[in-house]
Amino acid sequence: MFKVQKIAFASALVFFLGSASAESEISPIPKVTNEWRSSITPYVWGPGLMTTVKNNNGPVSSADFSMGQVLSNLKSGVMGASEIHKGKWGVMTDMFFATLQNTGSFNATDSTGSARVADKITLQATVLTGSALYTVVDTKDLNMDVLLGVRAAFATASLSLNDRATSVNASTTFNTIDPIAGFKGRYRLADSTWYVPFYADAGGGGGTTSLTWQAMLGVGKAITNSFDVSLVYRALYADLRGEGSEMKANLKGPQLNLTFNF
Repeated sequence: MFKVQKIAFASALVFFLGSASAESEISPIPKVTNEWRSSITPYVWGPGLMTTVKNNNGPVSSADFSMGQVLSNLKSGVMGASEIHKGKWGVMTDMFFATLQNTGSFNATDSTGSARVADKITLQATVLTGSALYTVVDTKDLNMDVLLGVRAAFATASLSLNDRATSVNASTTFNTIDPIAGFKGRYRLADSTWYVPFYADAGGGGGTTSLTWQAMLGVGKAITNSFDVSLVYRALYADLRGEGSEMKANLKGPQLNLTFNF
């Protein structure tokens, strides 16, 4: 029995030391080499939404939706980012697409009497970002790239009203394409597999936007050298113009990222 216990203890010790050794080799900081490396990051972003819409003829309307309201009205969405690097140069893309839809009804009175009117409000938002990257800091604890690129933002707001006799549909489209500049990277915590991801950019003036900016900050952990997970707080602001109207949109909330490295 004692011999079996010694064998079991030795096996557990070897497993523990092997796991510790493997863990010590895992780093959340990418290695800059002349070899190609890439990553794909599907994510889920649940932002709150604050918007202000102004028409050229004067009226201004504002709306403030919590993260819970946005998620409960989310009809469809596609969210993801990717990077490709070779040496210090790289390319990054990010795509966010979401359709929010709210359906309800209200009472209205006309010449024929009281009627129940069905209403449906739909908001489609697409944000596409593409940037060239260049690594300016490359150490075992910090990796930072500067970026220069373009962000395209498109939004369509639609309203549909239906009662017993009539149907009314109206929509407004906002869009902009603007140059951006900024930086992004990771900072390793205490020589561990934990890290702090960060991102910031700003731009405008290229299309119909006076200003656009985006920022992210959070915490992450490298599970293996090929996979890591992070939770960040992300904020995005855009000033969009349409025909005879202007929309200022501010989206901010938590985002969960799953990153696969190749």
